[in-house]
Amino acid sequence: MKNLTVEQSHQERQANSSIPLIDVRTPAEYGSLHAESALNHPMEALDLNSFPFSKDQEIHVICQSGGRSMKVCQKLESAGFEKVVNVEGGTSAWNDSGLPVITGKKAMSLERQVRIAAGSLVVIGAAVGHFVHPGGFALSAFVGAGLVFAGVTDTCGMGMLIARMPWNRA
Repeated sequence: MKNLTVEQSHQERQANSSIPLIDVRTPAEYGSLHAESALNHPMEALDLNSFPFSKDQEIHVICQSGGRSMKVCQKLESAGFEKVVNVEGGTSAWNDSGLPVITGKKAMSLERQVRIAAGSLVVIGAAVGHFVHPGGFALSAFVGAGLVFAGVTDTCGMGMLIARMPWNRA
Protein backbone atom coordinates (compact mmCIF):
# COMPACT_ATOMS: atom_id res chain seq x y z
CA MET A 1 0.00 0.00 0.00
CA LYS A 2 1.20 3.45 -0.87
CA ASN A 3 0.76 6.49 1.38
CA LEU A 4 0.50 10.01 0.00
CA THR A 5 0.01 13.40 1.61
CA VAL A 6 -3.15 15.27 0.69
CA GLU A 7 -1.11 17.57 -1.57
CA GLN A 8 0.48 14.62 -3.41
CA SER A 9 -2.90 12.93 -3.85
CA HIS A 10 -4.41 16.13 -5.20
CA GLN A 11 -1.51 16.59 -7.65
CA GLU A 12 -1.70 12.99 -8.89
CA ARG A 13 -5.45 13.24 -9.34
CA GLN A 14 -5.14 16.54 -11.21
CA ALA A 15 -2.62 14.92 -13.56
CA ASN A 16 -4.85 11.84 -14.01
CA SER A 17 -8.57 12.56 -13.58
CA SER A 18 -9.45 8.86 -13.81
CA ILE A 19 -8.08 8.24 -10.28
CA PRO A 20 -11.06 8.14 -7.91
CA LEU A 21 -10.89 9.57 -4.39
CA ILE A 22 -12.98 7.35 -2.10
CA ASP A 23 -14.17 8.91 1.17
CA VAL A 24 -14.95 6.12 3.65
CA ARG A 25 -16.55 8.24 6.41
CA THR A 26 -20.23 8.11 7.31
CA PRO A 27 -22.64 9.87 4.94
CA ALA A 28 -23.28 12.55 7.60
CA GLU A 29 -19.55 13.27 7.99
CA TYR A 30 -19.11 13.29 4.22
CA GLY A 31 -22.09 15.62 3.79
CA SER A 32 -20.70 18.18 6.22
CA LEU A 33 -17.31 18.52 4.50
CA HIS A 34 -15.49 16.50 1.84
CA ALA A 35 -12.73 16.88 -0.68
CA GLU A 36 -13.98 18.11 -4.02
CA SER A 37 -14.83 15.17 -6.32
CA ALA A 38 -14.56 12.62 -3.49
CA LEU A 39 -17.03 9.73 -3.71
CA ASN A 40 -18.65 8.42 -0.53
CA HIS A 41 -18.34 4.67 0.13
CA PRO A 42 -18.76 4.38 3.93
CA MET A 43 -16.43 1.88 5.60
CA GLU A 44 -19.22 0.21 7.57
CA ALA A 45 -21.24 -0.43 4.40
CA LEU A 46 -18.39 -1.19 1.99
CA ASP A 47 -19.38 -4.10 -0.24
CA LEU A 48 -16.48 -5.27 -2.38
CA ASN A 49 -18.84 -7.37 -4.53
CA SER A 50 -20.49 -4.20 -5.83
CA PHE A 51 -17.44 -1.90 -5.59
CA PRO A 52 -17.50 0.05 -8.88
CA PHE A 53 -13.74 0.05 -9.54
CA SER A 54 -11.45 -2.51 -11.14
CA LYS A 55 -8.73 -4.27 -9.20
CA ASP A 56 -5.96 -2.89 -11.41
CA GLN A 57 -7.15 0.75 -11.22
CA GLU A 58 -5.37 3.20 -8.91
CA ILE A 59 -7.68 4.22 -6.04
CA HIS A 60 -7.06 6.93 -3.42
CA VAL A 61 -8.81 6.39 -0.08
CA ILE A 62 -9.50 9.17 2.46
CA CYS A 63 -11.32 9.46 5.79
CA GLN A 64 -11.29 12.05 8.59
CA SER A 65 -7.68 11.67 9.75
CA GLY A 66 -6.28 8.48 8.22
CA GLY A 67 -7.28 5.59 10.51
CA ARG A 68 -10.36 4.33 8.69
CA SER A 69 -8.83 4.85 5.26
CA MET A 70 -5.83 2.72 6.28
CA LYS A 71 -8.18 -0.12 7.31
CA VAL A 72 -10.13 0.13 4.04
CA CYS A 73 -6.88 0.12 2.05
CA GLN A 74 -5.85 -3.08 3.82
CA LYS A 75 -9.28 -4.59 3.10
CA LEU A 76 -9.02 -3.64 -0.59
CA GLU A 77 -5.52 -5.08 -0.88
CA SER A 78 -6.67 -8.32 0.76
CA ALA A 79 -9.40 -8.50 -1.88
CA GLY A 80 -6.84 -8.20 -4.69
CA PHE A 81 -6.85 -4.50 -5.48
CA GLU A 82 -3.34 -3.70 -6.70
CA LYS A 83 -2.98 0.10 -6.64
CA VAL A 84 -4.47 1.30 -3.35
CA VAL A 85 -3.32 4.63 -1.92
CA ASN A 86 -3.99 5.85 1.62
CA VAL A 87 -4.32 9.65 1.82
CA GLU A 88 -2.49 10.60 5.02
CA GLY A 89 -4.09 13.14 7.31
CA GLY A 90 -7.50 12.69 5.75
CA THR A 91 -10.14 15.31 5.12
CA SER A 92 -8.91 17.37 8.08
CA ALA A 93 -5.49 17.77 6.45
CA TRP A 94 -7.10 18.30 3.04
CA ASN A 95 -9.15 21.19 4.40
CA ASP A 96 -6.25 22.61 6.46
CA SER A 97 -4.06 22.60 3.34
CA GLY A 98 -6.53 24.84 1.52
CA LEU A 99 -7.34 22.23 -1.12
CA PRO A 100 -10.82 22.41 -2.69
CA VAL A 101 -13.65 21.11 -0.49
CA ILE A 102 -17.42 20.93 -0.58
CA THR A 103 -19.17 22.03 2.59
CA GLY A 104 -22.68 21.17 3.66
CA LYS A 105 -24.69 20.77 6.81
CA LYS A 106 -22.42 20.51 9.85
CA ALA A 107 -22.36 17.05 11.41
CA MET A 108 -20.74 15.73 14.56
CA SER A 109 -17.74 13.51 13.82
CA LEU A 110 -17.99 9.81 14.56
CA GLU A 111 -15.05 10.05 16.97
CA ARG A 112 -16.82 12.76 18.98
CA GLN A 113 -20.04 10.72 19.08
CA VAL A 114 -18.10 7.73 20.47
CA ARG A 115 -16.46 9.87 23.17
CA ILE A 116 -19.87 11.25 24.22
CA ALA A 117 -21.49 7.80 24.28
CA ALA A 118 -18.61 6.14 26.16
CA GLY A 119 -18.37 8.95 28.70
CA SER A 120 -22.13 8.93 29.26
CA LEU A 121 -22.19 5.18 29.82
CA VAL A 122 -19.32 5.41 32.34
CA VAL A 123 -21.11 8.18 34.28
CA ILE A 124 -24.43 6.28 34.21
CA GLY A 125 -22.71 3.09 35.42
CA ALA A 126 -20.97 4.95 38.25
CA ALA A 127 -24.21 6.70 39.30
CA VAL A 128 -26.22 3.46 39.23
CA GLY A 129 -23.45 1.69 41.13
CA HIS A 130 -23.33 4.36 43.81
CA PHE A 131 -27.04 5.18 44.23
CA VAL A 132 -28.95 2.08 43.11
CA HIS A 133 -26.96 -1.16 43.10
CA PRO A 134 -23.23 -1.96 43.11
CA GLY A 135 -23.75 -4.02 39.95
CA GLY A 136 -24.02 -0.72 38.07
CA PHE A 137 -20.25 -0.38 38.28
CA ALA A 138 -20.04 -3.30 35.85
CA LEU A 139 -21.29 -1.02 33.06
CA SER A 140 -18.43 1.40 33.67
CA ALA A 141 -15.95 -1.49 33.80
CA PHE A 142 -17.36 -2.94 30.56
CA VAL A 143 -17.04 0.38 28.72
CA GLY A 144 -13.52 0.87 30.09
CA ALA A 145 -12.53 -2.61 28.90
CA GLY A 146 -14.03 -1.82 25.50
CA LEU A 147 -11.97 1.35 25.25
CA VAL A 148 -8.79 -0.56 26.12
CA PHE A 149 -9.67 -3.20 23.51
CA ALA A 150 -10.32 -0.47 20.93
CA GLY A 151 -6.97 1.11 21.66
CA VAL A 152 -5.03 -2.16 21.49
CA THR A 153 -6.72 -3.54 18.35
CA ASP A 154 -7.47 -0.21 16.61
CA THR A 155 -11.03 -1.49 16.18
CA CYS A 156 -13.95 0.30 17.79
CA GLY A 157 -17.16 -1.70 18.13
CA MET A 158 -19.00 1.30 19.53
CA GLY A 159 -17.86 3.38 16.55
CA MET A 160 -19.08 0.74 14.10
CA LEU A 161 -22.43 0.61 15.90
CA ILE A 162 -22.85 4.41 16.03
CA ALA A 163 -21.90 4.71 12.36
CA ARG A 164 -25.02 2.64 11.55
CA MET A 165 -27.38 4.95 13.46
CA PRO A 166 -30.00 6.82 11.40
CA TRP A 167 -28.48 10.26 11.99
CA ASN A 168 -25.19 9.07 10.41
CA ARG A 169 -26.83 7.86 7.22
CA ALA A 170 -27.61 9.85 4.11
